[in-house]
Amino acid sequence: MQPRNSRLNSSALRGAVDLAAVKAAGEAAQKAEQARAERARQAAAAEASGVAPAQSADQLVIDVTEDTFEAEVVQRSTEVPVVIDFWAEWCGPCKQLSPVLEALAEEYAGRFVLAKIDVDSNQLLAEQFGIQGIPAVMAVVAGQLVPLFQGAESAANIRKVLDQLILVAEQRFGVGGGAAAAPGEAGAAAPQRPEDPALTAAHDVLDSGDLGGAIRAYRNVLTDQPGNTEAKLGLAQAELLQRIEGLDLQAVRAAAASDPKNVEVQLQAADLDLVGGHVEDAFGRLVDTVGRTAGEDRDAARLRLLELFEVIGTEDPRVTAARTALARVLF
Repeated sequence: MQPRNSRLNSSALRGAVDLAAVKAAGEAAQKAEQARAERARQAAAAEASGVAPAQSADQLVIDVTEDTFEAEVVQRSTEVPVVIDFWAEWCGPCKQLSPVLEALAEEYAGRFVLAKIDVDSNQLLAEQFGIQGIPAVMAVVAGQLVPLFQGAESAANIRKVLDQLILVAEQRFGVGGGAAAAPGEAGAAAPQRPEDPALTAAHDVLDSGDLGGAIRAYRNVLTDQPGNTEAKLGLAQAELLQRIEGLDLQAVRAAAASDPKNVEVQLQAADLDLVGGHVEDAFGRLVDTVGRTAGEDRDAARLRLLELFEVIGTEDPRVTAARTALARVLF
């Protein structure tokens, strides 16, 4: 069989991956909205019966076990980002970090929930998350695992991580907390916008094969709508297609096999792997590259991996698995 041309029609790529990604994000946002509506209904019913809903700070920090993980973390993550603190009684750095996280949970007043997991008492959870050292901090948003950091960190650094987590949760999945919100506000749904002519035009430009024009068009949409999931996905796809223009599939793969330390050629090979449908190979190649490099080379491989996550869709199970693998080599 003759090898296929390494170039791929842009509409084929967009049709292959964007529907799954947009559908996943849309479903997550819908679940979050349903959860908020149910929470608002329960609050209204409690108020009507003269029973005030609990709003104590204790709700913001919860101890989670293997038995309660599904309800307290996975289900709760459809309403609010859940930050997980993996700790143990014997761990000195944990005793430094945990109070900082607990104080930040109160400071953020419901914009995230802190779930504390004792790794000694919940070894199965620690194994499933690939925890190799503690303290380790991860998050779950709309059922999706998001590795955050390992080791003790300052409150200032953690705030930066939390702010980014909350922004992504709100913009991509419509998941956001806010214990101070009134019941009516908690269930309020943002009206769905009709199809954006600028976004439709960007899709048309991408399908025409004008990759530079498509990139500009998607960036223009994102300038006005920074949280537009479909525009982010279209931009990631257009940039990927532009990167592989003119590349020779066989030559790149041969070069990548003969020189594993050449980061640039590994990035090219990963792009071609993804376009060819070898998603796990692309992710695995970049995770391996992150693991054996340092400094600017490591950052380049890590950032390219994050870009390819956007192309596939961040709720895809292959992305979730690759995020876990990335966390292991980083920490």
